[in-house]
Amino acid sequence: MCDERTVTENADYLRGKKLTRRQFGAVSAGAGLSILLPRAANAQAISEMELDVTTPDGVADSYFVHPSSGTHPGVLIWPDAFGLRPAKKQMAKRLAESGYSVLVVNPYYRSQRSPIVNTTNFAEVRDIVLPLMQSLTPDIQARDAQAFISFLDNQPSVDSNRKMGTMGYCMGGPITMRTAAALPDRVGAAASFHGGGLVTDQPDSPHLLVPQMKAHYLFAIAANDDEGQPEAKDVLRDAFAEAGLPAEIEVYSGAMHGWCPPDSTVYHEAQAEKAWSRLLVLFETALA
Repeated sequence: MCDERTVTENADYLRGKKLTRRQFGAVSAGAGLSILLPRAANAQAISEMELDVTTPDGVADSYFVHPSSGTHPGVLIWPDAFGLRPAKKQMAKRLAESGYSVLVVNPYYRSQRSPIVNTTNFAEVRDIVLPLMQSLTPDIQARDAQAFISFLDNQPSVDSNRKMGTMGYCMGGPITMRTAAALPDRVGAAASFHGGGLVTDQPDSPHLLVPQMKAHYLFAIAANDDEGQPEAKDVLRDAFAEAGLPAEIEVYSGAMHGWCPPDSTVYHEAQAEKAWSRLLVLFETALA
């Protein structure tokens, strides 16, 4: 998860790539505009819209995109610390082109509408983002998950006879686990990309929820996150094995925390594409 350690390590990584301070700022502010994600093979025509989803706590500004015809499995995307923004909409759109009805939400809707910040350089927006992250308690996450899954279940483009998927980045990783545990009969597949706080020593650690889940899982772990907590992957493997649930758990060599979104300062295209391909395999298998 975004914290002082990952800020320092990612800055060191960028210095190793010999980015100047000006280039670093340019990557942070503009990568999402300059990097175009590959289109899905046999991409379907899609329909997209900005909309508000009513929850028990208010109204969440969101982005919903789905194939223009037919019904499809629903997918709920939890953004990283920087919230709902063009890069996340771009990723949702790409997934919809592969045949899914996708909702990506602003998890900070209680505080403000998106966009929350205009950069993915955590050091520059730490004072804005950290309090927002800390406001999302486990109870709030589960309550929101139920509202967003309910929204998807009521959309004509969502096949309610098929299980749903959920996916999350950074802080969104543990939220997928709380989503899968809160709605085990609806969530059949889940994926965490450079998720933070998946295994902690607290009584509300997400990994303790595995016995409540029925979802098949993908954990794509950043190399520096694994270096900071090497035991976490083994705890996750043991938890899913004991629950009898399939889980693909892999450390992505050379990928720093935050490597998947195209607007990230440490975007790693080759490893991001690998993680995306594994996501598609998971959804095709578990949501069939």
